[in-house]
Amino acid sequence: MKRREFITVLGGAAAWPLAARAQGERVRRVGVLMMYAESDVQVQGFLAVFGETLAKLGWKEGHNLQTEYRWAPDRELIQRSAKELVALQPDVILSSSTPTTAVLQEQTRTIPIIFANIVDPVGSGFVSNLSKPGGNITGFINFEFSMGGKWLELLKEVAPRVTRAVALVNPATAPYADKYLSHFNAAAQAIGVAPLTATIRDASELETVIAAQAREPNSGIILIPDGFMLAHHAGITALAARHGLPAVYFFRSFAETGGLMSYGNDLADNYRRAATYVDRILKGESPSGLPVQVPVKFELVINLKAARALGLDVPWILQQRADEVIE
Repeated sequence: MKRREFITVLGGAAAWPLAARAQGERVRRVGVLMMYAESDVQVQGFLAVFGETLAKLGWKEGHNLQTEYRWAPDRELIQRSAKELVALQPDVILSSSTPTTAVLQEQTRTIPIIFANIVDPVGSGFVSNLSKPGGNITGFINFEFSMGGKWLELLKEVAPRVTRAVALVNPATAPYADKYLSHFNAAAQAIGVAPLTATIRDASELETVIAAQAREPNSGIILIPDGFMLAHHAGITALAARHGLPAVYFFRSFAETGGLMSYGNDLADNYRRAATYVDRILKGESPSGLPVQVPVKFELVINLKAARALGLDVPWILQQRADEVIE
């Protein structure tokens, strides 16, 4: 075969998938807006679960599905990325957090939006109620506010010397914080711990705020959940360890990167379930009729290496309750 003929045939072969799609099944477009850096291995794992679940449901990337990803670890990028995704007019958008969902809601009231992990969709104005969302947004929440007290109880159980507990809050990304703090304060009163709140507004304040807590004797910390805290989990756990602060976190990634203990829902499970809602929307259902779902899978993870570094002896009964103990 002559070179010119070979190139012609090769070009025709490259067009075959497009031609097959044009003649056959319609390609659907899914947008994904993540409040994290693309380099975040943990988040890549969540999206792998999301994609695998869609594939099991019959949606194959490059065949009948095209996914557009946007990574937006700061507010400016969230705004720009949300506009880009909405301009593409996808069939549905997966949103990772409260900030990304809020910006997407500003951009469109018609494109279906599925949130994978947020805290208070009613209070944030995303849905009218959990059972009947009523608009173009629905999805999966990741906590009950009563966990604000549960984290403190676990902190006291693993570090009984703690008499001063500090809840770290980013008010910009956790506007619902007061609902956690009411349970945190009630639990503190019940177990004789002084409850305090420390505000962190951006990553530059992490070192200053955490170091300030460490200067006070018998201190421990918990984090009010949001996308900001999760995005900076490695830095936060490293700072807590460096300053000798016992802490209880809200996702396993904190314990996996050196944090003392985590208790919260399985994030990957929420992304798996979010894929089933994307499937239902692509098959014609409306988000207004898909109820917001609560978490169904929780896990307690204890890092014994971190405990030893802090001079803590984790009670055996607490280890027995754990879903995973990191040696």
